[in-house]
Amino acid sequence: MASSLKRKNRHVGSHVVMCVWCLIVLFPLWVLVINSFKTRLTIYTNPFWIPEKWNFANYVTVLRDGDFLLYFKNSLVVVVLSLLLVLVVSALGSYALANWKGRWSHAVFLFMIAGMMLPIKIASIKLLELMRGLGLLNTIWSLIPIYVAMGIPIGVFILTEFIREVPRELTEAGIIDGAGRLRVFVMIIVPLLRPALATVAIYNLVPFWNDLWFPLIFINEERSKTLLLGVTRLFGQYQTDWSKVLAVLTLSAVPVLVLYLAMSKQFIKGVTAGAVKG
Repeated sequence: MASSLKRKNRHVGSHVVMCVWCLIVLFPLWVLVINSFKTRLTIYTNPFWIPEKWNFANYVTVLRDGDFLLYFKNSLVVVVLSLLLVLVVSALGSYALANWKGRWSHAVFLFMIAGMMLPIKIASIKLLELMRGLGLLNTIWSLIPIYVAMGIPIGVFILTEFIREVPRELTEAGIIDGAGRLRVFVMIIVPLLRPALATVAIYNLVPFWNDLWFPLIFINEERSKTLLLGVTRLFGQYQTDWSKVLAVLTLSAVPVLVLYLAMSKQFIKGVTAGAVKG
């Protein structure tokens, strides 16, 4: 009886901690959304509560008069292509590393995941020279190689460990049936990798979508700006219309939330893989 009571109290305590943590996480989102429906001056009167009169003019102005749709399209193209390349390259590389039994396999694996410890921003000047040499400056295509390089280390780290947990009997059965390595990868490994692929995609989505550093360095032309870089147009020298800024940021958060909600089940499976022993 006493042990069950202690267990119950422990569960209550953990739930309280989780509820407090959820409130801390959701509070900035609450402030972001409710202030995007206020005017520029009413934000300062009560920034933490719902407005007395909902103002939709900010969203209408952003969508009608600004270049929000152009910036959104640029960001969407860059992020989608970057994520697809990261997933394909990371999955193929992880499959090779997981099945490579040579003496250098461990060294190559450590070399790949070393990118997780070295921030790519320290090479910004060299990357700028490289993009100029390739003729990619002031285009959205200059961002894709950078983001792919950023995402591959964590992708290889997660997927390699996941593939190593796949029972070898499955792949051996496919080879015995006459399937080659590529067909085994596509027909057997990839379906099992869905939770891990979702984890890699969501983990890389946020830094790709919210990146301002490389667009600011590589892109000056208006037609090639990404969404977050386009937001900087709303910052004035003497005053800033925060209501429109918050409206753009609210709209920019929608794709991230949609992708997470669509892949949340696979993401949770990938994060908790191996945590529970059967």
